[in-house]
Amino acid sequence: MKISDLLGERTHPTGAQFATESLIGCWVVGLLTFAGYELHFNPAPVGFLFLLIVVCEAILCGFWQASIVSLLACSCLDYFFYPPVLQFSVSDPQDWVALGAFEISALLVSRLSSRERLTSREAKLQRASMEQLYELSRSTLLINLHQAPGPQLTHLIQRIFSLRAVAIFDSNSGKCDTAGVWEEGERDLAKECYLAQADDDDKTTQTSRRLLRAGAISIGAIAVRGELEQLVADALASLTAITLDRCASFEKESQIEAAHQSERLRAAVLDSLAHAVKTPLTAIQTAAAGLSEVGILNPPQQELVALIDAESSKLSLLSTRLLQTAKLEAEEISIARDEIAVDDLVSTALTEQRGRMSGHPVEVSVPDHSLKIRGDRDLLSMALAQYLDNAAKYSFVGTVVKVAARESHSEVLISVHNFGPPIPITDREKIFQRFYRSEGTMHLAAGTGIGLSTVKMAVEAHRGHVWVISDANEGTTFFLSLPQDGGTKQ
Repeated sequence: MKISDLLGERTHPTGAQFATESLIGCWVVGLLTFAGYELHFNPAPVGFLFLLIVVCEAILCGFWQASIVSLLACSCLDYFFYPPVLQFSVSDPQDWVALGAFEISALLVSRLSSRERLTSREAKLQRASMEQLYELSRSTLLINLHQAPGPQLTHLIQRIFSLRAVAIFDSNSGKCDTAGVWEEGERDLAKECYLAQADDDDKTTQTSRRLLRAGAISIGAIAVRGELEQLVADALASLTAITLDRCASFEKESQIEAAHQSERLRAAVLDSLAHAVKTPLTAIQTAAAGLSEVGILNPPQQELVALIDAESSKLSLLSTRLLQTAKLEAEEISIARDEIAVDDLVSTALTEQRGRMSGHPVEVSVPDHSLKIRGDRDLLSMALAQYLDNAAKYSFVGTVVKVAARESHSEVLISVHNFGPPIPITDREKIFQRFYRSEGTMHLAAGTGIGLSTVKMAVEAHRGHVWVISDANEGTTFFLSLPQDGGTKQ
């Protein structure tokens, strides 16, 4: 309820109420006049009693009712108690003094009484508003976070604040939820407030609209219709924004946790497959080696044996990478801190990928042949070989692949450059995630989306960094930076 409405009960009484209050005061004055006249009271005590009646009328009813009573009291006092008795003598100064005293008393007392009533009603209204806001804040803590917050909040707010209608627009979901009765075409009032980025109040329809802010960011808007103070509407919007932000955070956490669980499940399945594949691969490689030693195979048979041996070696390498990735994720692998010549590291990776690099000339640039780093030779060789494998798969046929290494401050920077389709900016971080493949290039070559994630984990295990830059004109360059001390210094 508004303060003005509370005051309206007192400052704007109905005609019947005004007449009744005035008649009661006049009746008391008349009764007191009769008693005083019959008992032959002096004017002084009667005047004091009349003043008391005027004060009571001003306190209980108001200034105008007290004014009517004071006029009657002055008339009775002059006619029945001031000489000449039973005659009006308004010209006597004491009559004007009495009337002035009565009127001033009525005015002062009525003003003080109205102010006290206003203060008391404001306090009651504020207490009621605080209780409603407290109930809402407590109720929002109990809402079901697994369901959409909008419908729950609109019904809560309408019930607690006794509003005619409530609408909440959530920018996170893009939905506008309503409760109560809105007129045709008003269901998007909250959304319009969000788009306009401005609060407003319409006193004609008793509609208040507020933006919902989480810090400096607008996350939605609320529209309410009913008797609600502006300060309460502001506090209501703040509570609603906090609740929507909490629900959005819970939803994100749930999605992240679900993604982690899915990732752990996929990783466990692949790691189990990698372990299971190792044994038959070893048998296949042994059988292929035995066949090649027989010496009675014709050329086509020898080519088939060589193909079996080469492809089984690739499968073995993939299984090894899967197992190494699993150990890196679980932090179970022990990182060696061997001194490694960068020249040798590049040569090892090129040797491993020699078959994959056919059709792509390779240029190597290592200006400082004495450049060395500390780390795990197998992991770093695997990371660089994966970069080379990636360059071979996604570069245009016949284009040059460039490998470069140089010292940069206390780090060693190794890069692999190729010319191929550019990688979109939005994918340049995601391609280092496990199982992620860029939509723009995934059709160019078969893959699992594991290789680059392995590179990232291997380099980060050495406290290094990986990144990529890509441009349609300049080509694509993958980088890895490694501290020369192998990350032993914290």
